Amino acid sequence: MTDKILVNMTVNGMVCERWIEPRLHLGDFLREELGLKGTHLGCEHGVCGACTVVVDDEIVRSCLTLAVQADGAMVETIEGKSESGALRDLQDAFLERNALQCGFCTAGLLLTADALLQAEPEADRARIRDHISGNYCRCTGYHAVVDAIETVGRQRRSGGRGHRHE
Repeated sequence: MTDKILVNMTVNGMVCERWIEPRLHLGDFLREELGLKGTHLGCEHGVCGACTVVVDDEIVRSCLTLAVQADGAMVETIEGKSESGALRDLQDAFLERNALQCGFCTAGLLLTADALLQAEPEADRARIRDHISGNYCRCTGYHAVVDAIETVGRQRRSGGRGHRHE
């Protein structure tokens, strides 16, 4: 008899079905079972935000979420959001504002920033800082990150999505 549990979820638009250990964290599932290495595992205590993913339209810490908790859910990772072009404007702004350096925290910051701008398109600098406060970045000092997010928020409100690469 096996102690594994069958989980089904849709990850970046693809239906995934796997037999897994019940204690497997979602971040490990994404990285080890599906090969999605963009979800970084930093502190593994839910503090740094590097493991941020989107589950049923909510940002979650994949190091604190068991994969079995995502059974039946829609999961989006940095790979899926990037490949779809949903983050192109944020990615461009991060690059233009030098808001990324080593890149370890970038995926989590991009997903967190996008969630904020979708929920609160009028977010000001103070709200942006508050919302990303759960995402640690040891390289940038956050000023450039806030600049990039603020710029994209302004672009999205004016009807543009920033720079388009076609």
